[in-house]
Amino acid sequence: MNVQSPRVRGPTTSLPGSSGGFQPTGLAMKNSKPLTMLPLIALIFYDVSGGPFGIEDAVRAGGALLAILGFMVLPLVWSVPEALITSELATAFPENSGFVAWVTAAFGPWWGFQEGFWKWLSGVTDNAVYPVIFLTYLQQVVPVLEGGILRVVVLVGVNMGLTYLNYRGLHVVGNAAIGMTVFTLLPFIIMCLAGIPHVDPKNWFEIGDWNSIQWIPFLNVMFWNLNYWDTVSTLAGEVESPGKTFPKALGIAVVLVVLAYLLPLLIGIGVVSTSGDWTLGYFAGVADKVGGSWLAWWVVMAAAVSQLGQFQAEMSTDSYQLLGMAERGFIPEIFARRSEHGTPTMAILCSSLGIMTMASFDFLEIVQLLNIVYCMAELLEFLAFLWLRIKYPDLNRPFRVPLSTMGCIAMLTPAMLLLGLMLLLPIIQGQWEVLVFTIAAVLVGSLLYPLLQYAREQGWCQYSSMTPEDFKAHLYTLYGGSSSMEDLIIEDGSPDGGLGFPGDVEEEEEEDDAGERQNLLPQAPPR
Repeated sequence: MNVQSPRVRGPTTSLPGSSGGFQPTGLAMKNSKPLTMLPLIALIFYDVSGGPFGIEDAVRAGGALLAILGFMVLPLVWSVPEALITSELATAFPENSGFVAWVTAAFGPWWGFQEGFWKWLSGVTDNAVYPVIFLTYLQQVVPVLEGGILRVVVLVGVNMGLTYLNYRGLHVVGNAAIGMTVFTLLPFIIMCLAGIPHVDPKNWFEIGDWNSIQWIPFLNVMFWNLNYWDTVSTLAGEVESPGKTFPKALGIAVVLVVLAYLLPLLIGIGVVSTSGDWTLGYFAGVADKVGGSWLAWWVVMAAAVSQLGQFQAEMSTDSYQLLGMAERGFIPEIFARRSEHGTPTMAILCSSLGIMTMASFDFLEIVQLLNIVYCMAELLEFLAFLWLRIKYPDLNRPFRVPLSTMGCIAMLTPAMLLLGLMLLLPIIQGQWEVLVFTIAAVLVGSLLYPLLQYAREQGWCQYSSMTPEDFKAHLYTLYGGSSSMEDLIIEDGSPDGGLGFPGDVEEEEEEDDAGERQNLLPQAPPR
């Protein structure tokens, strides 16, 4: 069976065991990708940060100096390595299964599914934070929203409205994210400029009583504010020229996020020295002091808009992750079905339901629950990255972290130690609800994968005709170092050079070939 080059106009034929109806047209698929540079930067910004909202608890728990040092050091230890790894692996495997493909390539489908389940669970748990924070800011204007049935109605209404916006398409979400980013950051730019004359630098070096530092809340809040760089990998199949776009977008987003945290923090602490007064929404008070009530109200409105932007970005990445997993046979095909707007309808609804389930918890409870599951998944990603570097050095990587394998190990060692610490904290502190949540996540993920594959065998659900094992077998063929896709022929289920990941293939692929090769794998059924 011949597989046409993705450079050739027209439909390609399927891989062994797949249905021709599941094949997209390569050139048409590429031209229809909705995400370009600016929308991608905005979505990354909201996936990770959304502005300096939520860092107030870090100042209250750790004090001024520790909070400032944290936002200077932790991005180097954590954010930069995670962004670099995402750049390398998202361009090597530019498809919507994202990190699921990375782990599957390294350790096989069972671990790939665990990675996907843990990340989706932590994602919807994280997304439950934003409607709660949104109402926290909104109730400053409408106090009746502090509790009762009206709060529940508004919470459900916000969730449904934003879910519908996601349904309308990534181009809508991406363009909205650009406008939200400008609206969110502009009042802080004004606040920082207006606040410079009021800053007392001595405030930055206040340490306070070391015995009163709340290390667990401090580390949880700091970690939560600087993670989730990898979630955007589940949109890789929707990005125009991912080999070029992803590294640039992630690099710009890292700088934007760090500045969006650090500059308002320096101004806020410099203007107001009392660390104990820093609670959620405190930046509105700083803005009022340096700019007046109009700026304070703008900060409040920017905080509300930021929560909506973060909700939108997180729901997009969670939903397209389910779409990618369905396309590759991990979960039923219904999650891969796209609406008339090109969006995964059932995946969006499933993510929305998960968010509503977790929205009853408060802010710190949600952060503690999601952090440990996220840490497990992130540790698995780091190990997959190193394994692929060692085992398959010739894997085509349009972007490559500019370090040797030993250099990558050195870069990731502090980050992995941080992950180990975050995993140990609930045990040390005896946080049994967190431990029960984590154990339940591990058990459910372990049982769910064989159950879903058994459902495929029994015909209980319709699946993509590509199984996870097929996906693993063809990953290197489709994303590896073959120098010419025009010469790729698949005969009787055995591609030229053998199935799976050959150990030594020349790396001569052009930068964008990896993005084009995604189109050879079976996708969702045509709309």
